[in-house]
Amino acid sequence: MAYTWEDLAGLALARQFPERPTDVAGMLVAVGPVQSQTARSPFLGLAARFPGVTREAVSAAYEAGTVVRGSTIRGTVHTATPEQYAALGAVTRIGQRTLWQRLLQLERSTLEDLWSDTEAFAVDWRSSDELQAHLHDWLLAHEGRDEVAGQQVGRYLAFGHGGLVRRPVNGDWAGQGAPVYRTLPMAAATPTDAVLLHLRCHGPASRHDLAWWSGLGLRVVDEVLDGLGLVGEEGPDGRTYVDLPEAPAPTSLDGVRLLPEFDALMCAYEPTARERFARPDHLHRLWSGANGMVLPPLLVDGRITGYWRATGSARRRPMEVVWFAGTRRPRRAELDAPVAALEAGLGITVTDVTLTREHV
Repeated sequence: MAYTWEDLAGLALARQFPERPTDVAGMLVAVGPVQSQTARSPFLGLAARFPGVTREAVSAAYEAGTVVRGSTIRGTVHTATPEQYAALGAVTRIGQRTLWQRLLQLERSTLEDLWSDTEAFAVDWRSSDELQAHLHDWLLAHEGRDEVAGQQVGRYLAFGHGGLVRRPVNGDWAGQGAPVYRTLPMAAATPTDAVLLHLRCHGPASRHDLAWWSGLGLRVVDEVLDGLGLVGEEGPDGRTYVDLPEAPAPTSLDGVRLLPEFDALMCAYEPTARERFARPDHLHRLWSGANGMVLPPLLVDGRITGYWRATGSARRRPMEVVWFAGTRRPRRAELDAPVAALEAGLGITVTDVTLTREHV
């Protein structure tokens, strides 16, 4: 029997909105790593899925090391448990290898040499400037030249191989402050671990979804899927979607949720397959190709049908909720609970909520 978009959405929602675990790390175990270019995203994403989780609880989990943040798959920032982070790091070293080789053009040494020496240098917390200087010195010592460390891309190459985690210098985990970096001791992990992680938290998925999310090539993904021996079903786009035998039954999700930028309901899937949660024209409105930024999505009855804004850094601020014409208008009373969840997750007070319709 072929999947419909509604089938795929219901199966994914069952994983993304499960019963509430007892702690923040357990929440990430349940719903998967959170894309975190925007530092507030883990706070908002967990608050939307587990109302009542607080800014203080998420920050304490970071401080205790039960959850960590760093640059991993696709060169993006993710928040994960240390075990999940090991899986992300394993695929980062594979998925980003071609880029690193093209940029560095190592002739006398290997990427493994560089990554190992970087991790040895970052046993203690290091600033991005220190790591960039280390990359410069390493290239001179091992290659006799440095053509990248002084460029903007050099800052990423100094810490972005998936072996380091970061923390904010100012201690504000929900803010965009300058970070420092340190090596995270990790158990060995493989691409198979990452594929299983994705399917547990976001499945069913096509090979294209898995390749896009992980940054791995389709060839590597196919090898992993062949090894797992999973049987797939055809999806609404003609692709084959695979899932785990122990996957939960599909569910529906009534009401309103205020999701963060780069939420997994969008970023866990290859762009054309995000239709399980939103119309293509709505997704185009949310995701700006000009600057790569995403408007925080509004989720109504399990569909992304708008966005919301509570801009600024003040503890007290107003909020605007925008719904797209032709979709169900959120009732004002439905916003009370998600706004309260957002307030707890960010530690702010929303002073006023306005509702606006937008034609797309």
